[in-house]
Amino acid sequence: MFVVDNVHKSFGRHVALAGVHLDTRVGRTTALIGPSGCGKSTLIRVLATLLSPDRGEVTFHGERYAAADLLAVRRRIGYAIQSGGLFPHLTAWANVELPARRAGWKRDRSRARIEQLAEMVHLTPDTLRRFPGELSGGQRQRVALMRALVLDPEALLLDEPLGALDPLIRADLQRELRELFDELGKTVVLVTHDLAEAAYLAPDDIVVLREGRIEQRGTFAELRHSPADEFVERFVEAQTARVRVLVEGGS
Repeated sequence: MFVVDNVHKSFGRHVALAGVHLDTRVGRTTALIGPSGCGKSTLIRVLATLLSPDRGEVTFHGERYAAADLLAVRRRIGYAIQSGGLFPHLTAWANVELPARRAGWKRDRSRARIEQLAEMVHLTPDTLRRFPGELSGGQRQRVALMRALVLDPEALLLDEPLGALDPLIRADLQRELRELFDELGKTVVLVTHDLAEAAYLAPDDIVVLREGRIEQRGTFAELRHSPADEFVERFVEAQTARVRVLVEGGS
């Protein structure tokens, strides 16, 4: 699906990505994790075509970003960020409908799709008539997820989608997200700083980054029992207790 080949990205003197190689499989969920400033959000923005690499190449289904119509690529990729990124002057419904309107969908088609998604994420018609400022944090994230999915994209990119939520709401949405991933079968790449969340949503494919490089990629069990180096060992050990609570308790 996505192939990242020797990608470099800097902001002034700060090196965000230093020769990253990554490929994702169709229908698989991959979690990017690591400490603040490790490059995970930069990497997902490169995948979303929001940033261009300084060097290296990115392809999506074999199509090179450098040669592609990036608007057409973006319509094949859903993208959601922490706190939703909703337009405050538009209702929740209008926020969700916006990509469909820009893609030229007819009103009946948009309405049917939005009603389908609302049922999937457990939002009522009354909720969708409200503005973002009238919604709870969990509701805003559900609306943002609907907007990311409205065009039925082939891939879904989520940048810290639950990072700003309180623990109870976050736990509920983690369960809903895992069910949704299983139901939709889409390729998902998500960024999180929380290893428990990564192990819960992407137990078979966790990518640990540090200082713009991939330190290790594998299952949670592999990271825990066969860490590539001392950094991965310390990073995993620091969060293992939470993983037990969420993964073993929530399975």
